Amino acid sequence: MDTLAPLHDPLSGVVVVLLADFLRQHQGWGWLRLVAGASPYKEVPGLTTVKVMGSGHGGGFSLRPSATHQGLICTFTHFDLAMKFLGSAWVQAYRDRARELWSGVLSVQSARGQWDKQAWLATAPDALDGQVDPQGPLAVLTRASIVPTKAMAFWRYAPAAQAGLSQSKGCLLSMGLGEAPLVRQCTFSLWQDTASMLQYAHQGAHQVASAAAYKHQFFSESMFVRMQVLHMSGVWQGRALEMPSAPARADALPLPTEPALGLHDLEPSHV
Repeated sequence: MDTLAPLHDPLSGVVVVLLADFLRQHQGWGWLRLVAGASPYKEVPGLTTVKVMGSGHGGGFSLRPSATHQGLICTFTHFDLAMKFLGSAWVQAYRDRARELWSGVLSVQSARGQWDKQAWLATAPDALDGQVDPQGPLAVLTRASIVPTKAMAFWRYAPAAQAGLSQSKGCLLSMGLGEAPLVRQCTFSLWQDTASMLQYAHQGAHQVASAAAYKHQFFSESMFVRMQVLHMSGVWQGRALEMPSAPARADALPLPTEPALGLHDLEPSHV
């Protein structure tokens, strides 16, 4: 189980996305993260949900799994606590073992659908402490639970749509993620502006895939989230993607030391 606890009310706060491409010698460590799921993060202040996710070959949206690519998607009650998490031992452990790593803190502008029966709300102003930059990049998160009997039909459309995403003008970063092989998929993409994102949504393989998903009802559950980037840093596919933010407040709660890990439609859709 990836979520920290069952939630019933709509989820609100800020989102942290961490993308990692591990060094070959640390593949085993990354695998242990997938096995452990949310359990190592139970003591993180302000953390409301966490998903530890694998990826396709090369960090793409593929039936062939990647041995080195991984994603972490979290929600926090407040911007300050999200920033402290990025400076914590939990995240430093990823940095120490990654060939490339990118992280971002984002506010939710709009969301529709559900993830594990949990809806997301737009980020409330009191969670941000004025950390809003409408000129900064935007991000899109899509995820879907695919009806098992329709998985093969879904995957006939997915590779072409993903290839179009990574090559689209204005797309700064894209990564395919998954909670479970074949049937629980997620895509995260970072865009220079809204116009670029909508241009991708309205043309080519993505438009064909979206129409097919709607017509044939590929998904038992789905969610689309549009977000504003508040802070980002790191390198992905050889490209530095940085955006500084104001430091976290001094009175924000400190984070404890990382515990030892044991074995314990107009917008982009989900293809």
